[in-house]
Amino acid sequence: MILEVAILDVKPDLTEDFESTFKAASKIIASISGYISHDLHRCLETKNRYILLVRWQKLEDHTIGFRQSPEYQEWRSLLHHFYDSFPTVEHYESIILP
Repeated sequence: MILEVAILDVKPDLTEDFESTFKAASKIIASISGYISHDLHRCLETKNRYILLVRWQKLEDHTIGFRQSPEYQEWRSLLHHFYDSFPTVEHYESIILP
């Protein structure tokens, strides 16, 4: 399993609209092959900062399967105008399991 971690800085006056739109956009990412689950969290200290955690079966499910899909274009058109700067995205793999 691969964990995608995206730090999203949303324009401060658009946070409510972002959260509402993200609910609709969630259906898009959930439809992609290799998708497992996702969570969106709002930062307590910086109210317009969010962290998106997406679990994928393998890295290519995100980097190729999603990012090169027509669904990604729809995701991008729904969400990217909310960002103050382009999100930082990194991928992690588990090395110690409980």
